[in-house]
Amino acid sequence: SKKMISRKAAVKNISFGVKKGDCFGLLGTNGAGKTSTFKVLSGEIQPSAGFAQIAGMNVATDMKKIRSLIGYCPQFDALLEKMTAREHLEMYAAIKGIPANLRERLIKRMLKQMNLTKYENVQAGTYSGGNKRKLSVAIALLGNPPIVFLDEPSSGMDPEARRFMWTVVGNITSKRKTSSVVLTTHSMEEAEALSTKLAIMVEGRVKCIGPVQALK
Repeated sequence: SKKMISRKAAVKNISFGVKKGDCFGLLGTNGAGKTSTFKVLSGEIQPSAGFAQIAGMNVATDMKKIRSLIGYCPQFDALLEKMTAREHLEMYAAIKGIPANLRERLIKRMLKQMNLTKYENVQAGTYSGGNKRKLSVAIALLGNPPIVFLDEPSSGMDPEARRFMWTVVGNITSKRKTSSVVLTTHSMEEAEALSTKLAIMVEGRVKCIGPVQALK
């Protein structure tokens, strides 16, 4: 007899919108579909159905234009062990097309903002998990992109580093309203500290969505 192959949809019929200056939190356990949602929004995978728009452009057809608007911190650090914090930021500033005359000032500011100045010339392979995450968040935020995706940004951070990162994210959303942030997290505390709106994902579906206080 033929074996039945069951197909599991990682993300099913989810729908949400994020305004400028908002921080939208996706809360859920491992396997809920949070990272898959990010992979669709960043153009890494094509959705089998439905569509996504970023800044009025279609993710399926306009990804080249959209990429220049996005800062992305993946779930697992995409760092090069032999490169320093400064070298990473210099490389990504060039990739992002930040004008050469602005790079030095932006890199210095970002190293200071993320408390990484003393690791500026230290190879990333020697960093603690928390400092690796800080550098990944710094890369995502470099050049003030209008749309930022942070996939479990605080995993591996100690409580002090986590609070520090919350302040940095809070500054670009609720305070200055310069960027729209979408973040995934396991932590209700983190979701509450950062999100203006929150969705709880279970097995690929959004089970509830709304302001944090209402969901609590």
